[in-house]
Amino acid sequence: MIVKESCTINIVTDDLDLAHLEIQPISWLAESHNFTLYYLDILLRVRDDPEASSGAHNTSTKISSTNSAIGSFLGSLIVQCHNDPPVEPIGVRFLIPSTTGYITRNDFLEQRLECSPHVRSVYSFVTPLQQVHGLDRHTKDLDLNTTLSRAVGAVVLHSASTFPELDVDLTNRLSFPWILPDRILPRRIAWVQGREDVDCIERAFKAAAALGITLVILDEAGHWLQPSDSPWAYLREAFVEVDISPDDGLATRVADAVRSYPEKIEGIVTISDVRLAAIAKACNILGLQTENPDAYEIAADKGRTRQLESVGVKESFVLQHAEDLNPYLERLEKPLEFPLVVKPVIGWCSDCVAKVRTLDELVIAVRKASDRHAESAKKSTAVVVEPYIDGPEVDANFAILNGEILFLDISDDFPSPADKAESEFKANFQETQNVMPSGLPDAEVLCLRTQLLKSIRRQGFNSGIFHCEARVRNSRARYAEKDCGVVDLATRTDLLDLNEPEIYLHEINARPPGYLESVAVLLTYGVDYYALRMLLALGPSEAPRLRALSLPFVNGPQFHLSLMIIQQTRAGIMKTADAAREFLDKHSEMKQHVVDYYTRKKGGDILEGPDASALWWIAYFSVTSRHSRQELLERVGFVLEHFEYEIEA
Repeated sequence: MIVKESCTINIVTDDLDLAHLEIQPISWLAESHNFTLYYLDILLRVRDDPEASSGAHNTSTKISSTNSAIGSFLGSLIVQCHNDPPVEPIGVRFLIPSTTGYITRNDFLEQRLECSPHVRSVYSFVTPLQQVHGLDRHTKDLDLNTTLSRAVGAVVLHSASTFPELDVDLTNRLSFPWILPDRILPRRIAWVQGREDVDCIERAFKAAAALGITLVILDEAGHWLQPSDSPWAYLREAFVEVDISPDDGLATRVADAVRSYPEKIEGIVTISDVRLAAIAKACNILGLQTENPDAYEIAADKGRTRQLESVGVKESFVLQHAEDLNPYLERLEKPLEFPLVVKPVIGWCSDCVAKVRTLDELVIAVRKASDRHAESAKKSTAVVVEPYIDGPEVDANFAILNGEILFLDISDDFPSPADKAESEFKANFQETQNVMPSGLPDAEVLCLRTQLLKSIRRQGFNSGIFHCEARVRNSRARYAEKDCGVVDLATRTDLLDLNEPEIYLHEINARPPGYLESVAVLLTYGVDYYALRMLLALGPSEAPRLRALSLPFVNGPQFHLSLMIIQQTRAGIMKTADAAREFLDKHSEMKQHVVDYYTRKKGGDILEGPDASALWWIAYFSVTSRHSRQELLERVGFVLEHFEYEIEA
């Protein structure tokens, strides 16, 4: 059966003559746009009259719904349309490669088309590492079955009238080398510490499967990934019980576990800050790809990080114990300048980070920070004290290969409770929302890119994924309430009084950003930091895939996104079963603007309140706007105003 423009094809699936397809002209845009896809568009109509299929360009073909992924897709779509007839024809685009090669990751369509405004659903027809064969456009009388057999996937449109808009969207989203010329081999990685539950790691583990990477999980007995009958067991090949306490013996225990595994393991990954250096040492023992363990040791220590920096190094000091504070103060030649920030040299989630304005507050904060990890598996009593920088804070995430930035995203970390001028001593620095892309001036974004790369290299890193937190001192922007009522970055009025902007580094985390932010970046830019981190662990042979998958959407972020965090404001026991879901059920008009959400504290969970040493949020929402940053922040304000939950004492 020959593919012809405007040809109507009667489809018989499982002996049921239910529908026909109208063929649209094949798009050869691939050759004129340096693109790697051809399009075959069809309009699917339910057959009202089986006899009404005569005509010069009409023909019939039989498709089995079980013999292939494409047949299964068409069969299910036809039956669905027959059972619930659509008002207008359904537009379907088959995506056909123009070149022959190997798939970088087999879910690239689902990943890159997520949140597309034109796409109702996406179907992939390829398996991990599969070789696909390009369609020769010069072949005469293209056969439909042959043409469809070359398709790597299909897109079902919201409306059949938006094929032209989809052309533009696909060029934006899929203009990266998702096909590579050389064969890609299956790999195996040991993943140390499987995380606390599936909700904070699922996308990463599924990315491994899409990359053709088999995972072996190393963690403690009783972990949720250990049972072979777990609903999530398919995410890993095996679970190896290992003591992963972050002590001096961790590197040896991990190396022994990897060495004794019956199959070859080619890389080791962890995203646990306190275990990064030990895993690097284990890689050295085994001769596997890694960065220098000393670099990880520096990055994990906020005191050593601060002492390496050229900006602000003389304004800060590190104490090994709380008892060292008074001797240090006695040696000072001039009084301390407040406000100051006190924090443990190791830690996360802004635990025990305090802003102090007096010596009395300093003494209390130093003691609290010093005690935070005094009895932890990775013991530390050291504290860093640094000036409070009154400037916008950012998260900056880097993908770096041999000193080259492959991808970078910068988001604005909006003011925390402790940033308020009237904040009390007990106010914390836990995040309220991260907004991407950044609204800082272009010159300051460039300065962040340049200076933070130098900081990463200064610690001894050549390659990796890095989550950096910093502030811009003397920024030309500051947070203020605008005429529309939202708080956002605005140009300062005292520009003549400012010195040149400086980048004040807070910390470098030598791993992807937290799961919430990594997902937000994936949705906004199309880049998966977890996938890149796993490829980096496998060494130089994966550089082509690493470079390919580091390319964001051509037109930049697909929307403004706020990763907004709902913090605990009081202690008690959560009564509301699932506060985030209940909010969206109650305010259904917001669902189209929320691309990701999760409730961490559910019914029955204990809320320790904002004064707890370990800070855990209640829920998060990734709220978006394709129109403007102002509209985004207005939606964030709506969530904050209407989000509700009940607790009992």
